[in-house]
Amino acid sequence: MSDLPHRDHAPLDPVPHTPTTADFLLELRSEEIPARMQAKARNDLARLFAEELANADLEASSIETFATPRRFGLVARALPLETPEMTIEFKGPRVGAPEQAIEGFLKKNGLTRDQLYDRSGVYFAERIATGRPTSNVLAFAIERIVRAFPWPKSMRWGAASASTASLRWVRPLQGIVALLGDALVPVDIDGVEASATTTGHRFHHPGPITIGSAADYAEKLRLCHVIVDPDERAAIIRDRAQALASEAGLTLVEDEGLVAENAGLTEWPVPLLGRFDADYLDVPPEVIQLTARTNQKYFVLKDETGALAPAFICTANIEASDGGAAIVAGNQRVLAARLSDARFFYEQDVKVPLDEQAAKLGSIVFHEKLGTLADKVQRVADLAEWLAIEAIVPGCDPDHARRAAELCKADLVTGMVGEFPELQGLIGGYLAEAQGEPKAVAEAIRDHYKPVGQGDDVPTAPVTVAVALADKLDTLRQFFDAGMPPTGSKDPFALRRAALGAIQIVTANGLRLPIASGDLLDFFADRLKVQQREAGVRHDLIDAIFALGGEDDLVRLLARVTALQGFVEGGEGGNLLAGYKRAANILKKENWDLPRVLASPGEQAIPQTGEEDPLSEVDQAPGLAASIASQAHGSDLPPDAPAAERALVMVLDEAEPRAAKAVEAEDFGAAMAALASLRGPIDAFFEEVTVNDPDPAVRRRRLNLLARFKNAVHGVADFSKIEG
Repeated sequence: MSDLPHRDHAPLDPVPHTPTTADFLLELRSEEIPARMQAKARNDLARLFAEELANADLEASSIETFATPRRFGLVARALPLETPEMTIEFKGPRVGAPEQAIEGFLKKNGLTRDQLYDRSGVYFAERIATGRPTSNVLAFAIERIVRAFPWPKSMRWGAASASTASLRWVRPLQGIVALLGDALVPVDIDGVEASATTTGHRFHHPGPITIGSAADYAEKLRLCHVIVDPDERAAIIRDRAQALASEAGLTLVEDEGLVAENAGLTEWPVPLLGRFDADYLDVPPEVIQLTARTNQKYFVLKDETGALAPAFICTANIEASDGGAAIVAGNQRVLAARLSDARFFYEQDVKVPLDEQAAKLGSIVFHEKLGTLADKVQRVADLAEWLAIEAIVPGCDPDHARRAAELCKADLVTGMVGEFPELQGLIGGYLAEAQGEPKAVAEAIRDHYKPVGQGDDVPTAPVTVAVALADKLDTLRQFFDAGMPPTGSKDPFALRRAALGAIQIVTANGLRLPIASGDLLDFFADRLKVQQREAGVRHDLIDAIFALGGEDDLVRLLARVTALQGFVEGGEGGNLLAGYKRAANILKKENWDLPRVLASPGEQAIPQTGEEDPLSEVDQAPGLAASIASQAHGSDLPPDAPAAERALVMVLDEAEPRAAKAVEAEDFGAAMAALASLRGPIDAFFEEVTVNDPDPAVRRRRLNLLARFKNAVHGVADFSKIEG
C-alpha cells in the first residue's frame, strides 16, 4: 500500500450551462393598422428580418409573425447570441507604392507588415474578426427595417413631421418591445425606445404589461384580452358564427375574406347575432349582402329554403357585460339605415324604364377613339343579333338577343349602380324583370359580363351567350383596330380578360365561331395557351396545331389539341415523334421538300457545295422524276426495293387518306390512330434502309418517301413544334 496520504474526493459541483441561443421577440405597437394591410406586413417583416440575419451570418430555427389591429411583430426562435467569427480581407495599395501609403494602410486597419501578401501586384491582408453580440446586430437591423418598411400607405405625425427625415409609419408608432431572451435590445427610433412593456386590450386592459421574454408574451396578452395569432382569431369568428347561425335555425353564408377582415379588426373577437326588418327583403338579396358585407363587415344568413334571412352576424371587439345586447342594437340601427337607403335607390330606379336610362348612354364616352357607350351598345346589339341569325349561338332568339344587348348597359346610369358599382349588370337584370322584360332578356342583361375571371360561371343560356360574347368580341376588335392592344404587362382595358372570357364562352358552349385572322387570332392563341396551360395542357401542342395555319375555330382546335396530347403522351405517339424528328432532320439537312421533286428541268433540289450535283441528271429528265415520285407513292416501286421501304409505302398509302378523311370529319382520335400505324414501319425503315444510297435515283426516291411521311404527319399536326 502506498504511503501517500489518502484523500476523500467530494463530488464536483455541476458546471453551470451557458446558453448559446435565445428566442427574440419584436413587437411594434401603433394606432390601428388597416386589416387589409396586416397579412402583407407580416410577410414583409419576416422577409426583411431574415435578410438582416443573413447579412450578419445569423440564422434562426424559425420566424413566426403575428398581427392585431394595434400591433404586429415576430418571434425568431433559437437565435445565436453572437455572430460567428469572420475572415475580413483588406485591399491595400499597389506593390511598390510609396512607403508612406503602405504605412498609412497598415495603421488605419491595425495590421502589421508581415500580414501583407501580394496578389497580382496589389497588397492584401486578412484578419479574423471575432463575433459580435447579436443584440447589437438586432438594434441596427430593427431600425433599418422600421425606417424602410414598405407600407402601401404611411404617414408622419407630430412636431417631427415637419422634416422629411422623420419616421413614416402606417399609423403613429407608440411602442417597441425588443427582447433577446430576457435581455432588452437597445432600440431607439425617433424617440420611441424599446422596452419590455406593452399594453393589453384597449377597453379590457389598457394599462401596461411587462413581458419577460418571447415565452410568456402570447399568454400574458391573452390574459389581458388580446389574441395575437390572427389564425386563432379567424377560427373563433368562423366557428362561433356557424354556431350562432345553427342555434337560430339558419345557415351562415360562408365568406373567408370577411372572416380574415374581421380577424384583422379585432383583438378579442366576439361574434353576435342581429336581425333586421323582413320588409327589406324586397330589395335584391345581392344588394343586402353587399351592404352588410362592404359597409358593415357583417355575415349574412339563409333560411331553410335557401333564401336570404332577415338576420346578420357582426363581430364585436369586446366581451360586453350585457352579453352584447347594446352592441347588437346599435348595429341593427346602422344596418337599417343602410338598407333604407338601398331600398330608396332601388324603388326610384324601378320607376324609370330601362329604355329611358339607355338613352342617357349617348352622353357617356366609352373611349375617346371609340365613341360613346351608346355607340358600343349599338355595335353589340348588331353583333349579338348576327350571332343568333347565323345560328352560331344555337337556339338564340335574334329579337331577344338584340333587345338584351340594347339594354345591357342601361343600369350604369342608375342610382343603385352609382351606389354599388360592383352590381352592374345584376341590377339591370332585376330592373328588366321588374319592368316586364322576357326572362331570357333579363338573364342576359344580368350575366352579360360573365365570366369575369377564372372560376367564374360561364353563361350557357343562348341569349346570354350571344350578348356576353358580342360584348367581349366588340371590345377586342375595337381596341385592336384602334391600335391599342395590350403591351407587355400593361393591359389598361382588360383585353386579356375579355379574350379569356370569350374563349371560355366559345369552348364551354361548343360554338363554331371563326376568329378573324391576323393580330386578333394571334392574341387569342396566346390567351388560349395561358388558359390551357392552367388546365394542364402543354403549350407546345397548341403551337403544333396553330402552326398548320388556317385553324381559326377554337372548338375544333381544342379537339385537335386534346387528341394530340393523348397521342403524344402515349407510347406510340412518343415513338412516332422520334421517327418524325429523324426524318425531318434528314430533310432539313438536304433542303428537301416533296413538291420540289417535280420542279422544272434544271432546278437544283439539293444545294451545291462546289461539287457536281449527283442528282442533276434526274432534274434534267421530267419523265424520270415523275417515275421516282410515283415510286414514293407505291405505284411503281422497283422489285429490288427493301421490304422495310415497301412496308412504309404500303402503310402510307393506307394511312394518309384515312388520316385526311378523319381530319375532315373532325374525328381527330381516328386521325391520330391512322398516324399510329406509321410508327412500326418508320422505325423499321431507319433500321434497315440507307437513305443516302449511292444511286441518285434511289436516294431521291427515299428522300421523297421521308418527305411524304412528314407531310402525312403534318396533315394532323406540325410535329416540329412538339418538345421531346
